[in-house]
Amino acid sequence: MPVSMRQAMIGAVLAMGMLVSAQAQTQAQAQAPAADAAAAKGPPAGFVAPELPAPDESNAVRARTQPGNNAPVWRAVRESGNQPGYTSLPGVEMGVLIQPFVQYPGSSYTTAGEAWRQVRNNWIIPYGGSLILIVALAIALFYWRRGPMGGHMADTGRRIERFTALERAVHWSVAIAFVILAVSGIVMAFGKFFLLPVMGATLFGWLSYALKTVHNFAGPLFAVALVILIITFFRDNMPRAGDTIWLKKGGGFLSGEEVPSGRFNAGEKIVFWGGVIVLGVVVVASGLVLDKLVPGFGDTRGQMQIAHIVHGVASALMMAMFLGHIYMGTIGMRGAYQAMRTGYVDEAWAQEHHALWYDDIRAGRVPAQRSGGSGPTGTLATAPRGHA
Repeated sequence: MPVSMRQAMIGAVLAMGMLVSAQAQTQAQAQAPAADAAAAKGPPAGFVAPELPAPDESNAVRARTQPGNNAPVWRAVRESGNQPGYTSLPGVEMGVLIQPFVQYPGSSYTTAGEAWRQVRNNWIIPYGGSLILIVALAIALFYWRRGPMGGHMADTGRRIERFTALERAVHWSVAIAFVILAVSGIVMAFGKFFLLPVMGATLFGWLSYALKTVHNFAGPLFAVALVILIITFFRDNMPRAGDTIWLKKGGGFLSGEEVPSGRFNAGEKIVFWGGVIVLGVVVVASGLVLDKLVPGFGDTRGQMQIAHIVHGVASALMMAMFLGHIYMGTIGMRGAYQAMRTGYVDEAWAQEHHALWYDDIRAGRVPAQRSGGSGPTGTLATAPRGHA
């Protein structure tokens, strides 16, 4: 493009810009008197100027000196109470960000969640753990001083079927599930005190997550097996006359004297009624609520917190009671583990530890072979014997 033509085009653009600026200035000068006149008249009748909020200097200072401090946000959440917000997630309390603050007797102004946390950390964890530890130490001390019970009568070689195959299968199902739940529950509740310092945060986190998953799946299996166990052993755990004498003599644990009893003594019946039925049902019911497997329960935070407290207390009591049962069924009494493993006991064992049950067998009131067939029972006398 020739230089003369380029200069002509630049000049035309500059001239057009000056013309537009001049027109805008002329229009503004024409409108200025009208605007000045409107301002002189003031606002229309009834007009109220809105009050502008005063600048919050504390928030500005906090933003500069404490970056990331969102205390005002949570203060607003707290003051909003239990008013739900909007959420697209289904659920009763999905729109509630935090539980309402309430005043509990003897405590400060706090939320229900914080109250649950205090109960868990200040009551269930220390007292529940102490109870389990005290029972374990008492059992160890008793075994150290007294050793295993029984073995005072020589075996006869004649066997009595104490547990059928079905009874042993049900018992072992409950026992295995209980051990899994107890170990995983202890690690989740107390593991941070004795495992976390040794394993470190990463490994302990993986272990806790794995055991939590196992715990959630073993719970429903334990519930089903527990119901079958209650039905299976309900009849033989009904109270009978000899149980009162057994309780009065403390089962002979301190005196060393065997107290006659039926197929199950009073101590085993206490474990059945108190540990299996009462505590077992409470633990299972609260656990199913925590697993959100009970329709209508566990939908709110409050329900979950109550279920967690009940589950923790009942589980600690159940573990403490079952520690004694496990001890007596393994190393605490000679021949007890053999009975649950094979189903059979020697005639001398039955006579020594469950004399009333042995008398019923010899009198023909109770079969020596419970599952039918001949079996390794040998020959039993038919006349009942007396007891000192």
